[in-house]
Amino acid sequence: MPATAGTPRARALSAALREVRTASGVGVRELARQVGYTHVEISNWETGKRVPKIEAVAAILGTLRVAGEDRDRILDLVRNVHEPNWLTVGLNGIPQQLAGVIECERSATSIVEWIPMAVPGLLQTLEYTRAIKKASGLSENDTELRVMLSASRGEVITRRNPVEFCAYIGEVALSVPIGDRETMLEQLANLSDLARRPNVAVRIVPIQVGWHPGLAGPFVFYEFSDSSPVVHFEHHSSGAFIHAKHDVDEYRKAIRWLDDIAMETGESLEFIAKASAHWEEVSDD
Repeated sequence: MPATAGTPRARALSAALREVRTASGVGVRELARQVGYTHVEISNWETGKRVPKIEAVAAILGTLRVAGEDRDRILDLVRNVHEPNWLTVGLNGIPQQLAGVIECERSATSIVEWIPMAVPGLLQTLEYTRAIKKASGLSENDTELRVMLSASRGEVITRRNPVEFCAYIGEVALSVPIGDRETMLEQLANLSDLARRPNVAVRIVPIQVGWHPGLAGPFVFYEFSDSSPVVHFEHHSSGAFIHAKHDVDEYRKAIRWLDDIAMETGESLEFIAKASAHWEEVSDD
């Protein structure tokens, strides 16, 4: 795979091209005939194996009658597709990066996530996700859309040929009340069940270990069979993808540190069970 094809924007671009064609109800061969490219080229662009030139993207968008903000967003992706890192600031940037996140989740061979204050999104129950989205001020419709999207994203760890997923979770996350008592009990039970899957590792990071690089903030580390790794993180209304090797290497070091200080799987499962017992005793009053 060409180096550019593995960048975060390239992954978001392939997902966007696939999405607009599917939404238009046009097949790959029919689109190829209309724009004057081969169906193999179209397929390679949509799967991220190759990156199209901006002229080809413009032709596709014109043929599919994609206009306005959607057209501008996709053209912006292809204009900057060679950039290794990708920073967006403001609420409009997060939905744009979400396409890149979903594509990374879909195509990764392994994912490592560090999150100190909550359960990772791929391991969340519907009610836990719903409680977070409601608390963040989303409308009821937007909340339900995000909940359904979260549910579909979680399938990457339960599908055939699932991704290898390792979650480092801060101890505090199991005691932070997200939703009501029943929401927490359901979430902890789900976390325990998923942690027993052969492709999932859940490692609890205790408070008493003191300072470590993860205290700088949460992040997700994606590895692929056909390109170099990508790191993604969000903070409030901003988000960033990191693809440059020297930056990615710093996150590798952080993961090694987390691996050294986190509880082993068995101990982590025992800790989850104790947290669940605590929530059994909590009153909803």
